[in-house]
Amino acid sequence: MHKFPTMEPVSFQPYPSTFLNLRLRRDILQRAIIYEGAAHRLGRGKTLHRTEIHGSHRKMRPQKGTGRARLGTKQSPTIKGGGKAHGPKPRDFSIKLPRKMYDLAFRTALSYRYRRRELIVVDNTLEVQWRKTRHVRHLMVKHSWGQEDKRTLFVTQEARPKLWAGLNAIPHHGRALVVGDVDVKDLLESGRVVIEKDALNTLLAERGYHAV
Repeated sequence: MHKFPTMEPVSFQPYPSTFLNLRLRRDILQRAIIYEGAAHRLGRGKTLHRTEIHGSHRKMRPQKGTGRARLGTKQSPTIKGGGKAHGPKPRDFSIKLPRKMYDLAFRTALSYRYRRRELIVVDNTLEVQWRKTRHVRHLMVKHSWGQEDKRTLFVTQEARPKLWAGLNAIPHHGRALVVGDVDVKDLLESGRVVIEKDALNTLLAERGYHAV
């Protein structure tokens, strides 16, 4: 455990090997990321079918006797302003993934960061003293958490307004998320994860483990 913002070591905290020492399972991580991407995909495309076009649905002219082609209602897809025959409709792209497999993906991602020494746990909160961008940037550079050393993900138990405000102008250095908004992709796409002890314990409780 470290003390924020000085990052001096203050104590040791034991965690189950089934939570922070799992072997890397790329197949499980891939399925979890695909599952998350599908859940966030929006199928909002929509066109009007002929039954949804306003106006009378009477036949526009007689079937025979006019010498012209047969024609139905003005909502016909063959007429300008008519409905779309096979247009897109709102749809759900989400797929299913067993809860235990998704929890395993979370623990695998955390274990991957831990073994690479890219999981930093702080014993206190990640709130900074000032909400100024220059203050947060100085903190990132001091601890080699900035752009030159890959982006940093800060995970907090609750929102930390000053940290949020300081990071808004420097997204290339890192970003901060409440633990409830973190997914597997977030844990893998940044250079390191700096997390509050309470947030890590929340993940331990929510993403369950089985003692060996």
